[in-house]
Amino acid sequence: MTGLASERSNARFSSYVDELAGVLGHADRVMPLRAYCLGLMVASARKSVEPLAALTAPERVAAQHQSLLHFVGNAPWSDERLLLKVRELVQPAMERGGPIEAWIVDDTGFPKKGRHSVGVARQYCGQLGKQDNCQVAVSLSIANRDASLPIGYRLYLPEEWATDAERCRKAEIPEDIVFKTKPQIALDLIRQAHAQGVTPGTVLMDAGYGSSTELRSAVGDLAMAYVAGIMPNTSVWPPGAMPLPAAAWSGRGGRPKRLRRDRQHQPVAVRMLAKNLPAAAWQTITWRQGTNDLLTSRFARLRVRAAHRDERRTTARPTEWLMIEWPAEEAEPTKYWLSTLPESIPFDRLVDAAKLRWRIERDYQELKQEFGLAHFEGRRWRGFHHHASLCIAAYGFLVAERAAIPPSGQASAPNPSQLALSKSYRPRGAADAARAPRPGLDRDPAPTVDRCSGNNPAEMPLLQCQSRIQKNSRFLTQ
Repeated sequence: MTGLASERSNARFSSYVDELAGVLGHADRVMPLRAYCLGLMVASARKSVEPLAALTAPERVAAQHQSLLHFVGNAPWSDERLLLKVRELVQPAMERGGPIEAWIVDDTGFPKKGRHSVGVARQYCGQLGKQDNCQVAVSLSIANRDASLPIGYRLYLPEEWATDAERCRKAEIPEDIVFKTKPQIALDLIRQAHAQGVTPGTVLMDAGYGSSTELRSAVGDLAMAYVAGIMPNTSVWPPGAMPLPAAAWSGRGGRPKRLRRDRQHQPVAVRMLAKNLPAAAWQTITWRQGTNDLLTSRFARLRVRAAHRDERRTTARPTEWLMIEWPAEEAEPTKYWLSTLPESIPFDRLVDAAKLRWRIERDYQELKQEFGLAHFEGRRWRGFHHHASLCIAAYGFLVAERAAIPPSGQASAPNPSQLALSKSYRPRGAADAARAPRPGLDRDPAPTVDRCSGNNPAEMPLLQCQSRIQKNSRFLTQ
């Protein structure tokens, strides 16, 4: 990276932080904001508060530690306002590659030990692929073909927490926070973004969210289209079928209004519908380039009506797309979606829209591996959300910088060459450096050298490293 390029990137970073600082409320939060974001962007192994303090102020670690600890754990600035400002700054850069096409709903888990960290419980953790002790956060991202950015982020509070007043008090959970399911939290984030005037996009959800009829219906009520994953046992009315009309009035009592079913007239599970489709219904469609080859699979689509509890309704639900993926090498279909995208949409574009959800997996990969999203060590509600908002803010700068780089160009970034941990530095509670390594006990070991070159990561220009990570990391194939 040339000196001129480094100076320009440093200037852009300073301007970016200054804009963010304007929503924090106090001028004395500018310096910790700058230090925290820069520390997150430097490729050190651990990005909890103490290593960030040692990295950004090695001559006064204790004072910097207290400053950052207060800033992330106690200072009453608004996560919503910060994320809104991040979006305002980053979205125009994202749109250089095309308009916003999608809003992506998802969640991510953080394995934890003990029971005191806010929201921790035994629940499904995607990182581990099983039930375990963890925290889970729900997010909403905006995306196009080239970039994506989380714009909403909220901890899922299990019912065992929400109903335990003492645990909530110790974790300083706001009094207005009550138990909500993950789809309900997702809907809150969607409604919030809609009220903020965020550029609309097709709402993309996996089956954990798309199986919620209430969530899909609420998205439709906002006049937004969706592509929603569903479970194989989801019931629908096949093409041309619908529930029976209300029963004839007997002349006594109120007139019947509800739709009906009988033994011969029932909806079907999408799995059975898929297995009974003729061979001609399946098409092989390619949606994008993967790491080594084009991503291709077999799909079928047909117009159906969702049937969930429609016997309680007075009108049948409208028709929408049911799309099914059945790879040729699989014994049965692997994925199902319902979508309210227009009936006229070409088949390949429908597939492409559904598959754009892979971008959120890339976000989480980089936020966790490169920006320390999972490294927060505090136990309270405010600190958990403040740390995540700052990780997203630092990541947003990277997204904006990437968007400004032509495909053949080289990334430039603030040069953190002066930020390096002392060789003698060890965080409090760290194991003896001379101990025998036991990597088999580490689920997700943090690298001690930069993955790009083997050099000290704190001595590498961030985006030069990040650009190589982007080129070399495996594309997800959702």
